[in-house]
Amino acid sequence: MPNKKGVEKLINKKGRRIDGRKFDELRPIKIDVGVLNKANGSAYIEWGKNKILVGVYGPREVHPRHLSKYDKALFRSRYHMAPFSVAERKSPAPSRREHELSKVIRECLEPTIFTELFPRTSIDVFIEVLQAEGGTRCAGITATSVALADAGIPIKDLVVACASGKIDGKIVLDLSDIEDQKGEADMPVAIIPRTGEITLLQMDGIFTQDEFEKALQISIEGCKKINAIQREAIKNKYLVEKASIEPEPEETVNEA
Repeated sequence: MPNKKGVEKLINKKGRRIDGRKFDELRPIKIDVGVLNKANGSAYIEWGKNKILVGVYGPREVHPRHLSKYDKALFRSRYHMAPFSVAERKSPAPSRREHELSKVIRECLEPTIFTELFPRTSIDVFIEVLQAEGGTRCAGITATSVALADAGIPIKDLVVACASGKIDGKIVLDLSDIEDQKGEADMPVAIIPRTGEITLLQMDGIFTQDEFEKALQISIEGCKKINAIQREAIKNKYLVEKASIEPEPEETVNEA
């Protein structure tokens, strides 16, 4: 509800956010692995109201060939928002923001891939946002890392991303769309959980030093929680496949 000055409050009198979450609470997250039969690896993520599909193709022959690298694989990513993914229809043509996020996602994930094992090939990632509700870059990174693992591409570890921000002067985790638009600052972060390395750190808005440190810490804690969801999703896929190929135990008949 707007206050007397006409500014919409993002935190209510009970200390809860508009959607009822606590300051350090994530939106619901669901990840499915191996959803595209024609891709080498794939993943689908629902994060809040975000719905994102990722397909990985490769390692495969590079087209056009002059782009190939003699000492490692060419890693390419394309982030794209479907025209129907937002309330006001978006042009299907790639925007400057989509080009930027394609570059951000590529640079975030490439350090974890053993590209030197596949010279003169390409690994291509396609990230399609079917529905957007704030935080699509973090959701896209998280799902893409799972899709790379599903493709069997050697990686040092999964990469997981989560944003924090400042709304009504409070540091909160995992901004929704309205919090991202009307909040005071936001900071997407991606990490390699095993080593603690940060592969993405961006900031829009102003934090004090204490606020920055607190925002970074809750982002890292959020990433660790999401990483457990990533690993469980991958594990579940292979448990299902294992169950489908293993013969059922024969029933034994007790002799009278």
